[in-house]
Amino acid sequence: MVGVEPVSITPSSWLELSIFLQFQGLLAGVDEVGRGALFGPVVAASLILAKDALPQLIAAEIKDSKKLSAVRRTQLAQQITTLAVDWKIGFATTKEIDRLNILQATLLAMKRAVLKLKVQPALCLIDGNQPVGGLLVPQQTIIKGDEQSVNIAAASILAKVWRDDLITRLAKKYPLYDLANNKGYGSKGHLLALQKYGPSPLHRLSFKPCQINQQIDPPNQLL
Repeated sequence: MVGVEPVSITPSSWLELSIFLQFQGLLAGVDEVGRGALFGPVVAASLILAKDALPQLIAAEIKDSKKLSAVRRTQLAQQITTLAVDWKIGFATTKEIDRLNILQATLLAMKRAVLKLKVQPALCLIDGNQPVGGLLVPQQTIIKGDEQSVNIAAASILAKVWRDDLITRLAKKYPLYDLANNKGYGSKGHLLALQKYGPSPLHRLSFKPCQINQQIDPPNQLL
């Protein structure tokens, strides 16, 4: 199953329902958020759900975290963690993003999230088309997995809520960039602040909008 071609399945059928019929063991969903941000880490979540939890989350109309309001994401995250057999967060720092490139840093964050799991899954469902290196667990890559897999959609919600909370806390240390509202992404105000003040130590200097000559140096970094 390692590195196999992504499957094709309609979103309404949900991937796990078909896999559970032919595959024995627990499934883990893995997804990331923050890949396109200019500030802060890229964050991944790994999540294992029992089969009997799937109907509850399908009934709750779980979907890709980007298609949900912040309030709804928080509500679903609470429900997901209650139903989860296990779940973990992994991330790659801005320095790792700049050193490795964003794709490799994303895969590293996913790997860390999976390796932290205390319950070992029989199969990892990975959002996207890139397998995660260094995993001993079989994996299946799935393009647009957050539209097809309950586990992946739930993992995307956990990762998004965790990262948004981190960026909101970091916004207090870096008030110039309106991070509480843009969550580190390249909003108009964020880009204007970069041009005026330069990047902070937690901006991704390998990203073109952050490649400004001057750099501010606020105190006390979390990452």
